[in-house]
Amino acid sequence: MGGCCGVSIGTLSPAIVSFGTRLCIANTNTKPFLKQKSTKNDRQIQFKICCCSSSSSTSLTLTQTQPENKNRRRREAKHFDDGDTGDFVVVNFYKFVSIKHPQEEVAKHLAFVEGLNLRGRIYVNEQGINAQYSGPSRDALAYVEWLREDENFSDLLVQICPALNGHAFPKLKLRYKPSLVQLEGGISHLPLLDPSMRAIPLAPSEWRNKLEAGKDIDKASNSDLNRDFILLDVRNGYEWDIGHFHGARRPDVDCFRSTSFGLSQREAFASDPLADLDKEKTDILMYCTGGIRCDVYSTILRQRGFHNLYALKGGVSHYLENEGPVEWVGNLFVFDSRLSLPPSAYKPDAVSEARMIGKVSENPFATCYICSSQVRELRHRNCANLDCNLLFLCCADCVKNLRGCCCLNCTTAPQRRPVLPGYQRYKKWHLYRDSEVQSQLTI
Repeated sequence: MGGCCGVSIGTLSPAIVSFGTRLCIANTNTKPFLKQKSTKNDRQIQFKICCCSSSSSTSLTLTQTQPENKNRRRREAKHFDDGDTGDFVVVNFYKFVSIKHPQEEVAKHLAFVEGLNLRGRIYVNEQGINAQYSGPSRDALAYVEWLREDENFSDLLVQICPALNGHAFPKLKLRYKPSLVQLEGGISHLPLLDPSMRAIPLAPSEWRNKLEAGKDIDKASNSDLNRDFILLDVRNGYEWDIGHFHGARRPDVDCFRSTSFGLSQREAFASDPLADLDKEKTDILMYCTGGIRCDVYSTILRQRGFHNLYALKGGVSHYLENEGPVEWVGNLFVFDSRLSLPPSAYKPDAVSEARMIGKVSENPFATCYICSSQVRELRHRNCANLDCNLLFLCCADCVKNLRGCCCLNCTTAPQRRPVLPGYQRYKKWHLYRDSEVQSQLTI
């Protein structure tokens, strides 16, 4: 996330690409796709809307190196073929890099995206950028291409996923933010700009090899836990609940902000997977959704004396797109309106292949928060009580019996929202409040 192949975004398999001189959107479907060509002097980029099963195409040429053409490039990026206007994607990327004047950087970004149909969170500060946003593919990719013209961001590792129901975020927030990731005490003091202080990044294939080697050691020693090898899920507990790597312990954390692995006091050792480890000999393999939380937290562990730190490059989404669900069980939690993505959304063929060779776990592992019965629908819902709003897994019977609430007390709450069917998400409270008032007035 190759040769260059791609898709109609409606059937898009997410891809992670390192934007250098080529834009590759990986997919095996014979649908229309985006393809980029570079001239010999690398001064121009040509985007083509092509079809694998026909000879038709529409071209758009963007000049890279002439500043006076930037406005023209932006206007042209808005004029892809009309058939592409409904194709939405979600784009994620981050990079730790020194930005001397972040407020000016924000202003430049705001000027460029003005008029583009983008929604999401794009944060910039002295340590770099962190972005998650959705939009029509033409607008979403135009912003990435503009950004990569800056040498600070020329090697971005970008994750592109389908947004089949349109925007995955309610609005665009593009601003300066003191911390690119929320953590107690902030992260501005951490040496994030020094790669040697962060965990060693492992490509998906290297990560898989490490996991399989660790399992072999455990089997040889007849042990359920190899103390020279720890798999650390640097996410929230509710993310683990719907999907995780085999052997990863559930994080005793409901918010990354309060993560304290390896920092616990003696009385908290029981809940700390890094407690009492040999800091010089133990390999710690860290993973999260997209990689940024591992980069941040590994600098803390490095400062605490942990030597052998490794992180999954590009996070779980990068792994699923490249390796499929091997060593993974369940879905991947995502922080937008989609909430949950199955491995098949990333690489359908790999899921079938892994199942054929017995590399996919078919055992249900998730349980209902209320009755503890097994749950096969790996998608959280928020408690209907606005003042609670707990994110939890729930079976169909408990959804019906408790009217979308997480407990009996919440069923009598004054600000209780209606039960939402399917994959819908709650909207602003005033919409439900005003609807109730209006219905009372018409009685």
